[in-house]
Amino acid sequence: MMGIALGAEDYCANLKAQRTPDGMELLMARQTIVVAARAAGIDALDTVYSNLNDMETFRKEVELIKTLGFDGKSIINPRQIEVVNEVFAPTEKAIEKAMGIIAAIKEAEKRGSGVISYKGKMVDRPVVIRAQRTIELAIASGILTKEELS
Repeated sequence: MMGIALGAEDYCANLKAQRTPDGMELLMARQTIVVAARAAGIDALDTVYSNLNDMETFRKEVELIKTLGFDGKSIINPRQIEVVNEVFAPTEKAIEKAMGIIAAIKEAEKRGSGVISYKGKMVDRPVVIRAQRTIELAIASGILTKEELS
């Protein structure tokens, strides 16, 4: 198994819940999907957003699911691809920070230390893992190449 996805319409029908623009009826299911995916070591994909005439709300939903920890979002129309890619691609600022953290931890490891301070903030394993993920996303998004990291 490579991933798990939320089917919001089926989920809401089974619960006799109504779909709403803010998606509050899906919050528990979304969080459960992400936790289950992480426990299984697979990707978590969010449900489709079917209102193609409301790209503003679609973008907000993609931003929310990224914040919740999803790896991506199912789409139903090619117009949605650009928004998903934009939201999930790391910003230049995030990439710069991640690269700084990776460089600083490599330097610390040379000195035999696993915990450092970077720009006044403690950096330990979870922070390094997030920085590595940012770099991986930058490469996958075509923003960085592996050669640029050398």
